[in-house]
Amino acid sequence: MKTALVITSIAPPTPVLRACAAGCREHGIDFILIGDRKSPADFRLEGCDYWCLDRQRESGLNLARLLPEGHYARKNLGYLIALQRGAEVIIETDDDNLPGAGFWPPRTAVLQGRPVTGTGWFNPYRCFSDEEIWPRGFPLEELHNPSPPRAGTSTVNCHCPIQQGLADGDPDVDAVYRLTRGLAPAFRQSEPVAVGPGVWSPFNSQNTTWFREAFPLLYLPSFCSFRMTDIWRSFVAQRICQANGWNILFHSPTVHQERNVHDLLRDFADEVPGYLHNAAICRELAELDIPPGIDNIPAGLLGCYEVLVARGLVRGDELELLRSWLSIAGDGSVRTT
Repeated sequence: MKTALVITSIAPPTPVLRACAAGCREHGIDFILIGDRKSPADFRLEGCDYWCLDRQRESGLNLARLLPEGHYARKNLGYLIALQRGAEVIIETDDDNLPGAGFWPPRTAVLQGRPVTGTGWFNPYRCFSDEEIWPRGFPLEELHNPSPPRAGTSTVNCHCPIQQGLADGDPDVDAVYRLTRGLAPAFRQSEPVAVGPGVWSPFNSQNTTWFREAFPLLYLPSFCSFRMTDIWRSFVAQRICQANGWNILFHSPTVHQERNVHDLLRDFADEVPGYLHNAAICRELAELDIPPGIDNIPAGLLGCYEVLVARGLVRGDELELLRSWLSIAGDGSVRTT
């Protein structure tokens, strides 16, 4: 299947970006890199299709005009470019995640996973570590729930159009974890787990695979906390997946994060809306009436984001951007054949 790798970065060609470009050349993957205001004016990297701001504005995509500059959500343009070029699989990562050998093999939406049963919040990291560790976006009040959903011991075929790979090195934990516990432990190799309807697990944009039927769900909100943009996207995507009976797969690490410099207290401040509201957001999303079917995804997405706007967590301007996104990503071109 035609595959694209999408990253946004303001860095020069780093070892990670060079490794991504080399891997894409070797495996026939289209590497789309979205730049921003602080990107080097002379960026050049063989095997990388680089989009500076001027090129983005000249793309003909209305969203290029609407998206704020200096924001991670400009990555949305990379998804649309990949979609317009006929990608059937979109892989996304970040410029501080070094791909390993397991990152490059072809991917399939149906694969073996341990199904997660029960209802409520499931911490997938505990399936790959014996240490107390949780993903960014996981409600702190759910960490010691005595009866959380559990993953089975045997695997079955699961339809998973969204797949989250973990990261070794400095994995995606929240600021509370980093401020109180330091560096997270390495994950072990283990069978994937498949999260289905009734279960919530935050997933990020650092090592994630999306198949064509789920492309409309790629949309990253702009007018919210930077540390919540991919997390709240994950909640919206999960609600639509639940309506369609799709699973979210979590699998062992295939990248090693060499984390860019962060101010942990600033990260904490940006994550406060999540600490306070993530569980409530998902309760409200769960109450929405979202019919199954590809044709119902655009209306379902709008309904989910209207919830976030009504709660005051996302600005009302977001809906204009989402409608611009859906004019391309939700027009039926992503329908499976």
